[in-house]
Amino acid sequence: MARFVIGATWDDAPHLTQADKDALWASIPDFQKDARSKGIPQLGSGAIYPFPESAIRVADFDLPKHWPRAFGLDCALGGTTAAVWGALDRDSSTLYVYSIYKRTGAEIPVHVEAMKARGAWIWGAGDAADIVDADRTSFLSLFRKHGINVILPDKAVETGIQDVYDRLSAGKLKVFASCAGWFDEFRLYRRDEKGKVVKTHDHVMDATRYLVRTGLGQARIAPKPKDESTRLVLDRTSQGTGWMG
Repeated sequence: MARFVIGATWDDAPHLTQADKDALWASIPDFQKDARSKGIPQLGSGAIYPFPESAIRVADFDLPKHWPRAFGLDCALGGTTAAVWGALDRDSSTLYVYSIYKRTGAEIPVHVEAMKARGAWIWGAGDAADIVDADRTSFLSLFRKHGINVILPDKAVETGIQDVYDRLSAGKLKVFASCAGWFDEFRLYRRDEKGKVVKTHDHVMDATRYLVRTGLGQARIAPKPKDESTRLVLDRTSQGTGWMG
């Protein structure tokens, strides 16, 4: 049997006047406003990041070349591997999540190719909790072997969550609208009745935590293309500077 979902906003409710909408808007907590006014599903009191998506989502734009970039990686043997890439606007201290990757059941070389496609020069931090064989070979060592520059993250869960929370609260963490998978997990990221983080559908959220907590310390600016560096040397040499850096 086929299933489908129909979304509806306040604008689809003709019985609501503008005065009604204004009154409702003022009475709703910020983190519930998108859910209540736009029909976007989001958990309520258990939400770990109780902020409206509209305050986080930004339209995609071309990232300035001088903004350093980094990634956070969450991987699991035979499970789901997710990665999140961010670029830091150092003038405003705002981190922009501009790309994500999430795949289940694929081999490490598949993940590696996806990561290299986004920039093999980008460094980051990744989870290495799992092993892949009897010799206790870690995931990270295999990613490094394939040319991915990754270090261990600080996995302090509550501290990392607080770091992400602080950025969201201050408007210093934005996410490109094209990163739909990020928002899918954001809506479900919650605590149970005992206050424990619910560990399902949270791989992208974990990767975001690793990026914010540790990955940013590895952020780097994209290297200049080799041909551009060569032209610079030739130009300066032809001008008689003698510079051969």
